[in-house]
Amino acid sequence: MLLHSAIRRHALLPLSRLFFSTSTSSPLSGGGISSRDPHFMVEFLVNSCGFSMEDASKASKPLAHLQSTENPEAVLAFFRSQGIDGANLRKIISWKPVFLCWNVESNLTPKFQCLRNLGLSESDLVYVILNNPAIMSLNVQHTLLPRLNVWESLFGSRELLLKNLRKRYWFLSSNIENVVRPNLNFLRDECDIPLERASLILKIHPTFIVQNPNSLRALVDRAEGMGFTRRSRIFLWILDILSRTSREKVDAHSKLMNSFGWSDSEFCTAIEKQPNIMHYSTDLLRIKMEFFIKDIGLTPSDIASRPKFLALSLKQRLIPRFQVMKILESEELWTSKGKLNMFFIMPDPKFMKKYILPYKDKFPKLLEILCAVAE
Repeated sequence: MLLHSAIRRHALLPLSRLFFSTSTSSPLSGGGISSRDPHFMVEFLVNSCGFSMEDASKASKPLAHLQSTENPEAVLAFFRSQGIDGANLRKIISWKPVFLCWNVESNLTPKFQCLRNLGLSESDLVYVILNNPAIMSLNVQHTLLPRLNVWESLFGSRELLLKNLRKRYWFLSSNIENVVRPNLNFLRDECDIPLERASLILKIHPTFIVQNPNSLRALVDRAEGMGFTRRSRIFLWILDILSRTSREKVDAHSKLMNSFGWSDSEFCTAIEKQPNIMHYSTDLLRIKMEFFIKDIGLTPSDIASRPKFLALSLKQRLIPRFQVMKILESEELWTSKGKLNMFFIMPDPKFMKKYILPYKDKFPKLLEILCAVAE
């Protein structure tokens, strides 16, 4: 269900509040501290929020027009009522001091209520606001609710929207019409990547689609320059991996694999089969390559055709199973090199049943090796 109920609630706001929801309030004279001293807000920030004199001086500059502390006091009281105080309060005021000029009822309350209506808990709401205070600058009717609607549709559910708000809060700051839609249209029209497939990436890494459209086009050019084609069904995943991997790291990985005898084509094929190997350090990849070549006896081409080997943990999977393999080989219980693929990739329960339990009484060391890994 989309956010129609929330929209209806906010649609009842008077026109003045609908079109000026981020306007600052006029200085009030009914309360607070009034002063013509240009430094009175510095003292107020020090005393009421715990700012240092230096930080208070910086934060007070956009507040020079204020004649009273009445509205700032109301704003601080509101933030504290929402669970924002101490260092968190100073953080949000430092980011945008003019929050202290906003009207609590028309500017701040609707935004907190809008996010609360989504289903965010009080602690999650505070977390989202603190880590993305730009949300507070979004007009509820014209920007915040429409963006929430679009992202809920892209994620496919309210649950995933909330999950990503808690984890990757800043994607809401991205402009839908100038960034998100152009990127989706480019992927669909020029890369043959339909929205249904793009949504698979968005659910995991929503920030992929909020990059600058020119950057996305450059990323596609970069991928094609490496030898990947837009026709590949894995092309979107390659783009996602490259968007989170520096050009220098990709070049270092390519150079490393070339040193083991991989061709550029084998390197690209391996990434297509196992994109996550791009996240590993070159040192870790070198250690794994040397392990498979020197200890296991595989050729570089064997590894290139089975790059999933490189995604396995040395400590938790490769070394323990290699130790098991050596024991079984010494007792002539396992001799087939052709089964190496399944030997290392086989799930733990199946591996235990096939290679450990049948020999646990005669060779208790086998079980000890696997138990040590589990500890």
